Amino acid sequence: MTRERGFSYLIVMFLVAAVSIISVRALRNTLTTERREKEAQLLLVGQAYRTAIFNYYQNSPGSNKTFPPELDALLLDQRATRTSRPLRKLFRDPITGSTEWGVVRSGSGGVMGVYSLSTQVPFKTNGFPPELVGFANANSYQAWRFVFQPVTQ
Repeated sequence: MTRERGFSYLIVMFLVAAVSIISVRALRNTLTTERREKEAQLLLVGQAYRTAIFNYYQNSPGSNKTFPPELDALLLDQRATRTSRPLRKLFRDPITGSTEWGVVRSGSGGVMGVYSLSTQVPFKTNGFPPELVGFANANSYQAWRFVFQPVTQ
């Protein structure tokens, strides 16, 4: 009987260690999946901003095309006789959770694009659509710049 002392304790310690290892791996997988989802959201939101900037630029009255002066101008465009809303709301950056975006300015000072202010390294490094091919092998999310470049003749 005296030889059996502590055997149950050893089994419990082994089980605690096994559950801890499994929990850490599950947490790591969950965090990776969550970040990949945020990355996909960033691509959708960034393209929505890019499309809204394109619409604002294209709907400029007259032949003088202009970029929006600030992101807020994308919410309500009253420059023409018909009011338009290139964006319904200003989106949060899915990676940082902030409403603050990095802004790419045109030569005239208007907003021609946005980017995340996160310095994290992206998981996605290739397989981007043709309009985002420059995102491949980026060092951080800041390199993912959703910019509308007008075609010049």
